[in-house]
Amino acid sequence: MSGDADMIKLYSQRILALSADIPHLDRLEAPQATAKKRSPLCGSTVTVDVTLRDGRIAEYGQDVKACALGQASAAVSGAAILGRSRAEVETARDQLKAMLKSGGPVPDAPFEGFEVLMPARDYKNRHASILLTLDATLDAFDKALEVAA
Repeated sequence: MSGDADMIKLYSQRILALSADIPHLDRLEAPQATAKKRSPLCGSTVTVDVTLRDGRIAEYGQDVKACALGQASAAVSGAAILGRSRAEVETARDQLKAMLKSGGPVPDAPFEGFEVLMPARDYKNRHASILLTLDATLDAFDKALEVAA
């Protein structure tokens, strides 16, 4: 397959549709915690706000300045994130990382939507951008737990 065909496959209609419809794009007015993550390789940046209730994400907001792959990842995360515990988010991040870097399976439900990013496995320079939202979410989760302690 030529390089152009690979890029067309990578930026599929599903990825582009997800990147145009990211849930929870409004920042929270009074979050318990905020975390910002940046991919030094491509410059993508994601800022996540969270409010926890009973150890789960009750409110979530995100500001996503990323490529279409990072945006698609933020859309998949955003659609599944409410009500998740820290362990569930960490598992999703670890499974996504394994899917991208070592040929692991698609993350478990409710994060199975990351399957759309399977073609990005071959583009190692895009992995950090794809992982940003979950990394920022975990960081914000930890900060919120510190505040609550």
